[in-house]
Amino acid sequence: MMSETRNEAKDRSGKNLVSAARLINENGYKERMITIFTQWEVILGFLLLLVFLFFMNITPYFLDGFNLLNTTFTFTEKAIMALPMMFIIMSGDIDISVASIIALCSFAMGYASSMGADTVTLVLVGLAVGLAAGLFNGFFITKVGMPSIAVTLATQSIFRGIPQAILGDRAYTKYPASFAYFGQGYVGSGSLIPFSLVFFLVLAAVMGFVLHKTRYGRKVYAIGNAKEAARFCGVKVNRIRFINFALMGLFSGIAAVLLTSRIGSTRPNIALGYDMEVITLVVLGGVSIAGGKGNLFGVLMAVFLVGYLKYGMGLVNLSAKAMIITTGTLLIVAVLLPGFLNTAKAWRKLRQQQRAHPDAANS
Repeated sequence: MMSETRNEAKDRSGKNLVSAARLINENGYKERMITIFTQWEVILGFLLLLVFLFFMNITPYFLDGFNLLNTTFTFTEKAIMALPMMFIIMSGDIDISVASIIALCSFAMGYASSMGADTVTLVLVGLAVGLAAGLFNGFFITKVGMPSIAVTLATQSIFRGIPQAILGDRAYTKYPASFAYFGQGYVGSGSLIPFSLVFFLVLAAVMGFVLHKTRYGRKVYAIGNAKEAARFCGVKVNRIRFINFALMGLFSGIAAVLLTSRIGSTRPNIALGYDMEVITLVVLGGVSIAGGKGNLFGVLMAVFLVGYLKYGMGLVNLSAKAMIITTGTLLIVAVLLPGFLNTAKAWRKLRQQQRAHPDAANS
C-alpha cells in the first residue's frame, strides 16, 4: 500500500514537472515571437507588404515589373546618401548640408562640361567636389570643435549659394551623351535592371560590412552610445567623425553624378529638400536620432518602403503635398513608436516578474 502511494506521488511529481516544462517552453516561444514581431525592421517589412497589397488592389499598373524597377531611378540617389548619413547619426552627429553639396557638385560638373570636359572628367569633378565639401564640414566639426548642426546649417547656405550667385536663373544643359548612362542606363544589353540600383546595392553591401563586421563599425556604435567613454577606451573619436563626414561628402558627390545624369541639367535648386528626406530614411530605418543604435537592414527597408509608397501615390495621382505629409507622418511614427514599444516591453517584463514573485511584489 505504501509503495503504491509512493508511486502515485512520483507520477504526480513527474506530471507536474512535465507540465512546468511545457509551460516554460510555451512562454519561451511566446516571448521569442513577441521579440521578433516587435523588432522595428520586421514592422517595416509588414508596412512594405501592406503598401504592396494596398496599391496592387487599387491600380493594375503597380505590380508591373518594368515600373517597379524603373521607379528606383527616383530614389537611389537618396538611398546612397542615406548610407553614410547612417554612420553620422549613429555617431551622434547630423549633416543637413547634403542637398547643397549635390547642388555644388552638379554646378561644378556643369561648368566643366561647358568647358568641354568628357564623361570621365565630369565624374571625377563631381566626386572631388563632394569629397572636398565633406572634408570642409569635418574640419570645422572635429578640428575647430563646432557642433555639427551649426556647421552644416552654415555650409547648407554656402554650398547652394555659390551656384545661385553664379547661375541665377540660367542652367547648364549640355552634357556628353555617354554621361547619361549613370542615371538612366541599365545593366547589360536588353536588361531591365537600372545601373543606379545595382550600384546602390553594392555600396550598401560594402557599408553594411563596415558597420557590422569591422572595428570601425564597432567604434561608431561606441561613440554614439557614450562619446567620452569611447574616448577614454582609446577610440579616436574625432578621427572617426571626420571620416564619416568625408564619406558623406563623397557619397553626395556620387548622388550628384547620378542625379545630374538622370535629369540632364544643372540648376541652383537641384536636389532641394533631399537633406530632410535622407534624414527621414535613416531615422525611419530605426537609427536612433540620439546615436548608438540602428542597422543597415532597417535603413534598406525604409528606403524601399518610402520609395514604393511614393510610387504608388503617384500612380493614383495624389499630389506632391500629400506625399510630403505622408513622409512627415512616417518620420513622427519612426521617432515615437520605438519608445512606445520599449515601454510596453518593460511593463510586460515587470508584470511577469510580479506573477513569478507575488510575495516580493506585495511586500
